[in-house]
Amino acid sequence: MFERPKAILIKEFKQIFRDPRMRTVIFITPLLQIILFGYAANRDINYVPTAILDRDNTKESRELLRRFTYSKYFIPEHYIYSEKEQNRILNRGLASVVIHIDRGFGRDLNAGKDANIQLAFDGTDSNTAMVVMGYANTIVSNYQADLMKKELEAGGWEKPMPSVDLRDRAWFNGNLISRNYYLPGVIATIVTMMSLLLTAMAIVKEKEIGTMEQLTVSPLKPLEFIIGKLLPFAAIALVQIILITILGIVWFHIPLRGSLLLLLFSTCIYLFTTLGIGLFISTVSATQQEAMMSVFLFYMPTVLLSGFAYPIANMPQVIQWFTFLNPLRYFMVVIRSIFLKGVGMDILWPQLIPLVVIGLCVISLSALKFRKTMG
Repeated sequence: MFERPKAILIKEFKQIFRDPRMRTVIFITPLLQIILFGYAANRDINYVPTAILDRDNTKESRELLRRFTYSKYFIPEHYIYSEKEQNRILNRGLASVVIHIDRGFGRDLNAGKDANIQLAFDGTDSNTAMVVMGYANTIVSNYQADLMKKELEAGGWEKPMPSVDLRDRAWFNGNLISRNYYLPGVIATIVTMMSLLLTAMAIVKEKEIGTMEQLTVSPLKPLEFIIGKLLPFAAIALVQIILITILGIVWFHIPLRGSLLLLLFSTCIYLFTTLGIGLFISTVSATQQEAMMSVFLFYMPTVLLSGFAYPIANMPQVIQWFTFLNPLRYFMVVIRSIFLKGVGMDILWPQLIPLVVIGLCVISLSALKFRKTMG
């Protein structure tokens, strides 16, 4: 019973590695993807192209603008002189924010009145606009506090002003680098895509080249055929996750705080589900094009409902219920927890048990469908 799956396994490895282009796709493409996504998947806002419209041009307005431009975020790229230019700058996307200080700003401050400024944001990307707005509010609040302090000192107030000393502390990702959060998720999505594609093509390829009929009349049992087909892709997926994990740690300095063995063990459980799904797609598809389209039809909702880019808690309640059927949802929590938090099995078992259950259901359904196909 071991010789027949072994023969299929050896045949599958020979077919995979016989084609140099296939070797490139399997081992080089994931590395290029992790490098590309490593630079692209970065939501840290460190550069805000800024336009300045200062109609007041007083000492007070220049001091406020100095605080903006001396920060590490707001980079003045355009100095404009009218609201028409402001609209043109924002419409063309040449600046993310326009700082508009109208006439009378300094006069109102010196008279003890409220002084107004306008910050016009490009709200196309609402998340970026909210972050930039937070930076701006902090700068203006500090400027206002300094003005109040000067006024009190000028009025003879010698007692120090009471204040709240707020000190934040971020656990697990101390520097709040978004790349550290997104790259483990990128690793999970790459492994998902590669394992689905390779497995979905496996049986369809046998159908197209005409060897499926020969396997049907051979002594090979359906379970032996499934084992021989899936094991090579499981081994390839494990090698892929090791390579891209090493690259992420060495190239992007992503912290791996947890156990590498636990990561590999969790990946094996996750592959149990993705390989089963790929096998099911392969059994219901007649051509490789149909299998590939089915993979992408499954892959995109899987990523969107996994919490990779959008928090599941922000989704409608009905959509949140559907995410419980998504294996990538659980694996995304596992891989990010191992990388960033360094937790162990005592914390991750509630995520691994659903993966095992989903994997058993998918493999059983796929094996049943494949048995009917061979029958």
